[in-house]
Amino acid sequence: MASIELIQAVAVTAELCGRTFSEAAARMFVQDLSLYPEAAVLGALTRCRREVRGVLTVQDVVSRLDDGRPGVDEAWAMLPFDEQMSVVWTDEMSAAFGVVRPLLREGDRTAARFAFREAYAKAVNAARDAARPVSWWASLGHDLEGQSAVLREAVDKGRLTLQQAQEKVPQLPGAAKVAALALGAIARIEVSHDH
Repeated sequence: MASIELIQAVAVTAELCGRTFSEAAARMFVQDLSLYPEAAVLGALTRCRREVRGVLTVQDVVSRLDDGRPGVDEAWAMLPFDEQMSVVWTDEMSAAFGVVRPLLREGDRTAARFAFREAYAKAVNAARDAARPVSWWASLGHDLEGQSAVLREAVDKGRLTLQQAQEKVPQLPGAAKVAALALGAIARIEVSHDH
C-alpha cells in the first residue's frame, strides 16, 4: 500500500501540472507506480514538478526515475569505441551500442550518437515499464591497465561488487589494498622530497 506521502506527492504534482485526479484515477495512478521503489518515485515526482508542462502521466514519472541507469549522454560517454577499451555497462547500453556499431564502423559518429540516443532511450523506457532493475556487467578490452581502472571505478560507484570485478581481473586489489598502496606512494613521495 502506498504511503500518505506518496499519495499527497502525486496529487500535488498533478495539480501543479494542471490536472486534478478523481479518487479512482489517483488510486490507479499510484497503483501503476507501485512497481517502483517509493523513494525513487518521490524523486521522480520532484523532477516532474520542475520539468513537466501539461497533464501529468505515469510515463512522465517513470521516465524520470533514478533507477541506477545512466542518462543518455553519460551512457554514450562510457561506450567502448575500440577493441582496446573496457566498459562496465547496462543491458540497455549494450543493446543500443549493437544498433549503432555499423555506423561507428563506417566512421559516422554523429549519426551513431543520434541513433544511440533513440535506441538507448527506447530500451531504458521498456526496462522501466517492465520494472526490470538495472543490471551492470563488464566487457573487457585488450588494454590491461584500462580493465583495472574501469573495474575499480565500477566498484567505487556500486555498479559491481569487488568480487564480481575480481572474477574478471583476479589481480584487482581490494579497496583497503588500493588505499594502502596510495598511502605508500604518498609516503615515498614525501620522503624523496625531504632529501
